[in-house]
Amino acid sequence: MIEVALLAFAALILLLTLGVPLPYCFGAALMVMTTVGDATMRGLTMWGVSQLTNPILLAIPLFVFAGTLMSISGIASSLLKFVNIFVGRVRGGLGAVATVSCAIIGAISGSGLTGIAAVGPLLIPEMERKGYPRAYSTALIANSSILGLLIPPSVTMIVYGWVTDTSILASFLATLGPGLLIMFNFCLVNMFMSRKFDLVLDEPMVLSEHLREASRRTVHAIPALMMPVIILGGIYGGIMTPTEAAAVAVIYALPVGFMIYRGLTWRTLLEAGKESATSIGAILIMILFSLMLSQIYVMEGIPQQLVDLIFQITDNKFVLLLLINLLLFGIGMVVNDITAIILTAPLLLPLMNALGVTPVQFAAIMGVNTAMGGVTPPYASILYLGARIGKVKFTEVVKPAMVLILFGYIPVVVLVSAWPDLSEFLPGLFGY
Repeated sequence: MIEVALLAFAALILLLTLGVPLPYCFGAALMVMTTVGDATMRGLTMWGVSQLTNPILLAIPLFVFAGTLMSISGIASSLLKFVNIFVGRVRGGLGAVATVSCAIIGAISGSGLTGIAAVGPLLIPEMERKGYPRAYSTALIANSSILGLLIPPSVTMIVYGWVTDTSILASFLATLGPGLLIMFNFCLVNMFMSRKFDLVLDEPMVLSEHLREASRRTVHAIPALMMPVIILGGIYGGIMTPTEAAAVAVIYALPVGFMIYRGLTWRTLLEAGKESATSIGAILIMILFSLMLSQIYVMEGIPQQLVDLIFQITDNKFVLLLLINLLLFGIGMVVNDITAIILTAPLLLPLMNALGVTPVQFAAIMGVNTAMGGVTPPYASILYLGARIGKVKFTEVVKPAMVLILFGYIPVVVLVSAWPDLSEFLPGLFGY
């Protein structure tokens, strides 16, 4: 049966490479498994639909909607102005503002696309005005947007915890350390790259004026800053589940957007609902198809066969971890992060257990590799969106994006695999 599974996986990768829409790719793989193999489509469909009724998955559409509301309500803009007052006059400071802002917005929305959608239209023109090349600005913000997939609450970690039966809170905490480290690395790389640019820095303010402006922006940003405090404090304090926190995020964003920042109107609220519904529908369809395919693999015992096959190649833990990282990175280059997790997490978890890697560390390994795929061609959905928002050619964005990945991202990928405490320390503090 492993031959049939490999044939289905090969058909999936081939169609993805050819640019066929994702649902058709998974449909073709399912057809291979059901026509050549023993699986029945009717039973699989009924099982898949039943899985979509899990209350945990309700957090995904709620976080997507909350992120969309942030983009149009003025919450994201307020956060940007707040961060900029502290570092905006430092060489490379505006790039650091972009990186940190994407991290904060990702911590609220749980999505990688929200960062580039909310920060890009505001900061890319501003960075260009200050002397940053437009392509570099776009690449920096697009790469920083993947922090939304790592800094909790993360939609991908909700899915990982669900499919592997791992604590979602532990999965959140597992990617927090790597996410913050990547944010720090991006800031360092940006500071180094900024030395090559002819930047225009803001005129210095006298201390009293600077303090007055900082106080004004801080007061204005308090409602926006309370959003991550409420969401993350509620989750980590055990007051709310991730699903309840996502609902609170939506409820909180509505009055703040309507009455405080006034970016929300009935028309923009309707547009946000339509945009969110489109994204949510695509995500849930992909979850359904990838769930059905992964369930076939599990039913046929493919995970255990894969473990036996890999251990025939080598039993060296570090070599195997290197191969697994390369595999996850390769898969992340051709499918989105949620699909990659649903397809590969159930397959690889038995192998990771055999290697002595805990599900919590594996959450971090999966998270950093699949998130990196969002800015690595050919899939690179976040990078493509960034190029459209930044109004630059995709080929111009690739080079600076690869520099950021090479020096800011890949070192963390290596650390996550080689140093378990990076991902397990925080969950351990909470008893996981």
